[in-house]
Amino acid sequence: MIADYIVVGQGICGTFLSWNLMREGQRVVVIDHADPFSSSKVASGVINPVTGRRIVKTWMIDALLPFVQEQYELFGAEIGASLIRQCNVLDFHPTPQVAASFADRHREDPAYLAYGDAAQYGSLFNFHYGIGEVSPCLLVQLNTLLDKWRLVLSARECLRNTQFDIGHLETDNDSARYQDITAKKIIFCGGAADFDLALFDRLPYAKNKGEAIIAEIPGLPATNIYKQGISIVPWENDLFWIGSSYEWEYNDLEPSERFRTRVEQQLNAWLKLPYRVVDHIASVRPATVERRPFVGLHPLHSTVGILNGMGTKGCSLAPWFAHQLAQHLVYDRPVAAEADVKRFRQVLGRVID
Repeated sequence: MIADYIVVGQGICGTFLSWNLMREGQRVVVIDHADPFSSSKVASGVINPVTGRRIVKTWMIDALLPFVQEQYELFGAEIGASLIRQCNVLDFHPTPQVAASFADRHREDPAYLAYGDAAQYGSLFNFHYGIGEVSPCLLVQLNTLLDKWRLVLSARECLRNTQFDIGHLETDNDSARYQDITAKKIIFCGGAADFDLALFDRLPYAKNKGEAIIAEIPGLPATNIYKQGISIVPWENDLFWIGSSYEWEYNDLEPSERFRTRVEQQLNAWLKLPYRVVDHIASVRPATVERRPFVGLHPLHSTVGILNGMGTKGCSLAPWFAHQLAQHLVYDRPVAAEADVKRFRQVLGRVID
């Protein structure tokens, strides 16, 4: 079988890259063994323009927000689904100090920041120090995106539903060959699964485990994301995603009783409404030490590339860099220097074939 590109992985990176390449008329084969607990499948889908205790803008957010909203709308039109909507974060201040910090930040730079209507939420939550609102925040229907695009790939006979085995990969300066597929290039979009690939295992990954619970909360409006230490995010089928943890050291990828107990204690103190836990999920995030993704072609192997390392910002960064990488592959346009994997030329240059 002849193709232009082999894409390994159909998480959010592989989905947007394959979509962008196909829009450019490229022949693509996606290799992906469906994993219900991949980082994309269990993510909340939130695009938040501010981050951290200092409430500062996230990297490139002024450019990202309008671009990714358009990308999700275009993608949704193609697969017949609504994929994105505005869903602002209501940040319930836990202490007077946090409320004061928010007020200071609002005075310094009010972009994306406002005050929530505390009177509206007194019957739903216990809180004493006011509410900050982050606007606009966007919420992506990730599972709808991934599931419907998988159906499209299958219908187009572009999907190999199997585990990728690097032992069957052969590359040279002109092509990448995997089993019966010969392509111009192969691009790895496998999330944490790429961390162990010999071609890229020297990159400064910083994978971490995240957990969340899925719960029914009758009476809680799905109009906002609610945050106080943990986040309550409208998910799907009238359920809410509640989390998350960031564990840098862990023994396994199983959901932990410790996390569930902590979340339930927080919910019991904060939420006035009854709730019922229906699921508990966990996965590994493909984060990086410097919090910048890995995008582009290997400096030594010109037919092998990567799109990975989006961390907690996958819903905003993946559409942007998938588009950029597709433009690079098809038209030789540059990849942003801060994300180009060639910035690790010296490290990757020590890889021994």
